[in-house]
Amino acid sequence: MESPCPIWGVSCIVHPYNPNTGFYLVEGSFRAGGKYEIAYSERYTTLEDLNPAEQARLTSFLVEQRMLGVEVPRITRAEVLRAQESNPLPVHERAERLLRFFVNQSSSIGEVLRILPHNNSDTGYGESDDLIVTQSAMAWSESTTDEELTFLADYLTERGWITKSRRRNDGFGMQQSYIYGLYRCRVEVPGYVRIEEITTNPDSSQCFVAMWFDAGMNDVYEKGFRAAIAAAGYTPLRIDQKPDLIGAIDDAIIAEIRRSRFVVADFTHGASGARGGVYYEAGFARGLGLPVIFTCRKDMIDEAHFDTRQFNHILWEPENPEALRKQLTDRIVAAIGQGPNRSG
Repeated sequence: MESPCPIWGVSCIVHPYNPNTGFYLVEGSFRAGGKYEIAYSERYTTLEDLNPAEQARLTSFLVEQRMLGVEVPRITRAEVLRAQESNPLPVHERAERLLRFFVNQSSSIGEVLRILPHNNSDTGYGESDDLIVTQSAMAWSESTTDEELTFLADYLTERGWITKSRRRNDGFGMQQSYIYGLYRCRVEVPGYVRIEEITTNPDSSQCFVAMWFDAGMNDVYEKGFRAAIAAAGYTPLRIDQKPDLIGAIDDAIIAEIRRSRFVVADFTHGASGARGGVYYEAGFARGLGLPVIFTCRKDMIDEAHFDTRQFNHILWEPENPEALRKQLTDRIVAAIGQGPNRSG
């Protein structure tokens, strides 16, 4: 039924509480970037304590999860705490995310997108689609005010990545749109080039697999991880199976992550504790801008570090590697796209 968005308070649809999952499904909140699920306790308690900057960072988490192929990300207490404790995105990254949104939103090259600052949405000027685009742009760029969104759009304009204009014609409606802040953005060729530049190794077919190299993991690797990556059209690389490994293994790991299109990081570990190497490799990949897909054996997810537990992990069971294979294949194709080696 229609209800305020738990994060932003804008009108949306909040479905009845699902006791089987422990979450509410929220749809139609473009200010949150799309649909998401939220735990009962977070809907009614902790979100009330968030300031606008923290709300924006929580929204960034949802946007990032969708970029990784998670269609309906979930908000639990861990995500709320991280939004309160983490730093804002760097300004240049916010601008590039806005550029990425404009590219994704454009159904054809040269399409003009209309931005209507939401503070002026009660004037009656502009279409509902304009408000949807504007609210979604704010979600993607971690913006809290119209002024921030306009500042980031101006940054993109100065670099020639978009054209931003307010065309004032003789028609009454167009004049009023100009007065009330409506402006138009169009991605230019340099903007598309920039998106290609910040998409690391777009032509690589390699997936680096960071995981525990215990013999007990071999079966799930072969039938789950390796099979899934191959089915999605990519070539998996486990550093311990690299046939021409020469020299320091740390140097080889760094080099191979740099050569990869994305990383699959599994946080399963043995009695000796968490695999520090997996955390390092996942963090290094994210620092490069590479997509990282998180997985973990189901009974160990509570032992994962807070910094990674916030991400949507694929949880697997040793006796069912086929389920892991299917989930991981679907996640790769949704988040990265089909690889060059995929048949059919």
